[in-house]
Amino acid sequence: MDGGDDIEISVLGGLGDISAAEWDACAAPETADGGPPRDPFTTHRFLSALEISRSVGGRSGWEPCHLVARKGGAVIATMPLYAKTNSQGEYIFDHNWAHAYESAGGRYYPKLQSAAPFTPATGRRLLTLPGHEAAGRAALVEGAIRLARRNRLSSLHVTFCTAEEADWGGAAGLMTRVSQQFHWENRGYGDFDAFLADLSSRKRKAIRKERERAQDFGGEIVALTGDALLPEHWDAFWRFYQDTGARKWGSPYLTRAFFARAQETLREDILLLLARRDGRWVAGALNFLGRDTLYGRYWGCVEDHPFLHFELCYYRAIDAAIARGLARVEAGAQGEHKLARGYLPTATHSLHWIADPGFARAVAQYLQAEAAAIDREIEILTAYGPFKRGEAPEEQD
Repeated sequence: MDGGDDIEISVLGGLGDISAAEWDACAAPETADGGPPRDPFTTHRFLSALEISRSVGGRSGWEPCHLVARKGGAVIATMPLYAKTNSQGEYIFDHNWAHAYESAGGRYYPKLQSAAPFTPATGRRLLTLPGHEAAGRAALVEGAIRLARRNRLSSLHVTFCTAEEADWGGAAGLMTRVSQQFHWENRGYGDFDAFLADLSSRKRKAIRKERERAQDFGGEIVALTGDALLPEHWDAFWRFYQDTGARKWGSPYLTRAFFARAQETLREDILLLLARRDGRWVAGALNFLGRDTLYGRYWGCVEDHPFLHFELCYYRAIDAAIARGLARVEAGAQGEHKLARGYLPTATHSLHWIADPGFARAVAQYLQAEAAAIDREIEILTAYGPFKRGEAPEEQD
């Protein structure tokens, strides 16, 4: 496939068809300094773990068809891309688009999706070698649209891309969509008490009470990463994950083999928080570590204890971010309950292309109205946040 300007586009049926060095030179060029990736979710090791574990492919609804752009035989850009037969595991929902199009006699699935599967974390999707950003992005998008047209697919969706990619894509003629999540921002806090000092008195006292009750569950909480992670920890977390997955999605997205692979290749990218009571693991929260962000991903438990969910997923995540000098915590999709705990609404972005011109016009109108509603919602929710707003002096609490 010709991408123009002597750039050739190829389609990969899996990450096994390209070396980790070639892929990661585009996906995580910042690691050349020896540090961690900006986020791990488009690295060769993460996407390969999904494929090797059969979390994607097969009957999952996610069929890999990654794009690679080469110039003079050298890889200059890559794009994690999947042919989707459903809209599961995406977190920027288009079920209503699919219903409307199919009700009008169209065929919405399969579609193309550029994303980190099952991972609502913002990150680059148009992965380019430094110095090839403009040509690489243009070649990837052109290649993806050609692939969709050639296979008579309804659409292309680039979800949880960066704001900078969204601006570029909008200027390039793609439709832009704004959604929102709740993120915690580190304002240079030295410890958790310094964060609490930024909150209103009422919210500060409420969080302290929640933490006290959570930590009174009768056990201990441990934080594990790198070589401290052992197979027994994944055995425990798999039980938690299965329970949560069955209740939220009907069946878990990730296979047990993914966690075995994570033990082998992703240990340094992971912070696992586990709660143990009477010698038994009873709850856990899985986080991934980026260069400046902690990403909260999954939670589960086999015993219910008041506020333990908030302690593991939100407060311990803040503790870890402060201790590691990270700039923020992304706590995953949805959840207005995060607002009272210091996680403020933040815009997230996606790009879309739809083959049918009439349907594309209808979606564009919808997106324009939705963006205005999201902007207003973010403004209102931020105003209800827990941070101080010129409150009167108070006694020490």
